[in-house]
Formats: sequence, C-alpha cells, structure tokens
Amino acid sequence: MGYRTNEYGQPVGEPVPGWTPRPFPTRVTLQGRYCRLEPIDDRHAASLFAAYQLAADSRDWTYIPLERPESLDDFRAYVASLQASADPQHYAIVDPATNHALGTFALMRIAPAAGSVEVGFVVYSPVLQKSTAATEAQFLLMQYVFDTLGYRRYEWKCDSLNAPSRTAALRLGFQFEGIFRQAVVYKGRNRDTAWFSIIDSEWAMLSRAYRQWLSPDNIDTSGRQRQRLQAFMPERSLAAG
Repeated sequence: MGYRTNEYGQPVGEPVPGWTPRPFPTRVTLQGRYCRLEPIDDRHAASLFAAYQLAADSRDWTYIPLERPESLDDFRAYVASLQASADPQHYAIVDPATNHALGTFALMRIAPAAGSVEVGFVVYSPVLQKSTAATEAQFLLMQYVFDTLGYRRYEWKCDSLNAPSRTAALRLGFQFEGIFRQAVVYKGRNRDTAWFSIIDSEWAMLSRAYRQWLSPDNIDTSGRQRQRLQAFMPERSLAAG
C-alpha cells in the first residue's frame, strides 16, 4: 500500500473513505456443493466424535490449546463450550450427503471496528483432511467475511513449528507476514506465532481462483480436480517464510 503526507510532511496511510465498523458475524448456515457450514451445537456431537476417533492418535490436536476429548460425554461438554462461545464463533463442517459433521473451525479475534477477523481452531477429521470439502469450507467462510460482512482483513495464525498449517495457509492464498516471538504459552510450552493474512484488495482474484478450482469443469470422471488450486492462484507478492 502507498502513503501520503500530512500537513507536517509526515507519511500517513491512505484514506479509507466512508469506512464504518463492519457487522459482527452472525450464526449463519453456509451451503456449498461439497460441504455445509453450520453453527456448532449438540446435533453435531456424535458424528463429530466418531469422525475424530477415526484418527489412530491425537496428533491432530498437538497445536490446539486443549486435548482431544476421549469419551462421548466429554466430547458433548466440549461441543457445548464451543456453542456457548461468541468469540471464537465455531462452525461444524457437515457432509451434505450424510449430514455428518466431519470437522470444525472458527471465526475469532473478531474486530468489527477494524474490519479484521481470524480463522482458527481448525480441526479436521481424517475423512475431511485433504478433501475438496475441506478447501470449499475455507472458501465459504472467506466469502462470508469479505462479500457479506465487508471485512478488510482475514487472518490465519499458527504455531511457527506447525508445518502443515503453514503449508495450508499458503496453499489457500494467505500471505506470510512474519513471526511473533514468544507470543503464547499453551500446554506448558512456548509458541512463536506465524502470521498470515488475506486483505480485501486480494479477494477478487482469490475468489475467482477458488471458483475455477471448484467448477465442475475442473472435475475429472473420478471426482477429483484436474488442476491444483495453485494453478489458478495469483502469484504471491510477499515472502512465503
């Protein structure tokens, strides 16, 4: 972004004419072709618990600030805590063919005055991982934030040691912004946090890339995408870290 100077000759940011605080996200259902996002509640608990238990161990929770609940009763209590939270605002990612929940994520650090929000608490079951539905779910939430709510900034943050999360952020079109050292203590250990973002001026090109990737024209006879998402993505302008 550029800048201009004020009456003292100091550089200041570009004006944002007509800016007003954005709406706080509401608990909406977002329908896609491969998945549906629903505000999480107890209806999702049993299928979500079963989906997470398909994993042989709890390594998918290593970088989540709590441990995987190992009984259905504990999991229902966990889901109730997610449902009660306004920020983070948690969504279940549902298979429209079975109505089973296969993963969750959340909008968090919601800042309507700045038009900024983060996607986090991403926990995908083995069924959802590396699937078309997993990518579409991210697109549906981005689309809601930028196109419906009119936010300016969409963030992704993770433990800097979480290589799969960093790779996922870049694949999804986020720009790497840097490392916040000693940003968090969780599970009794330090976290240096890697920051990524998408801003509103980038969204039109990214939205087009997602639509092209999800288009039936990009699906082969086995149901898989003919071209990778990166084939449609604009080139990055910032270092990837």
